[in-house]
Amino acid sequence: MTPVSVAHVLLGVLAHGPAHGYDLKRAHDARFPSAKPLAYGQVYTALAKLEREGLVEVVETKRDGGPDRTTYALTDEGAAALRDWLATTESPGPYSADDLVRKAVTALRLGTDAAGFLRSQRAVHLARMRDLLTRQRAAAEVDARIEIDHTIFHLDADLRWLETAAGRVSGKETDQS
Repeated sequence: MTPVSVAHVLLGVLAHGPAHGYDLKRAHDARFPSAKPLAYGQVYTALAKLEREGLVEVVETKRDGGPDRTTYALTDEGAAALRDWLATTESPGPYSADDLVRKAVTALRLGTDAAGFLRSQRAVHLARMRDLLTRQRAAAEVDARIEIDHTIFHLDADLRWLETAAGRVSGKETDQS
């Protein structure tokens, strides 16, 4: 099965009706406004794999003076795969060794300015959170708002971790557990 990240979201968009890659990319980016926008290559790679797996099919190919515009539709197998995916819970992520933690631990082990890194990273996280809060207030759609909520809550957890880590580095530990 194709990795969940892009493929299942594309199946979800196609559940509303046939679409071509450009529309699928735009729909993804609108549904996940705080995520990195999809590259067209990601969309077409996922569509090619979904087509090979029988989950989508080409229903039309047009040429209007430019490149071909291929329209894809969900197959019955694709609809079943989408239902199965939506009914399956997700495992909590492996948060213990993300890049933020790796960088802080490496800085600490090397004897570099780990406290300075933690302060700088906190400022970056706060700026991102302010930006997201502004975007969330402007978002009218519930799905966009809950996607932004998810990112904000993760940033909030990172900020709590940054404060705890800074306390440990400075010797002024606080127990956040």
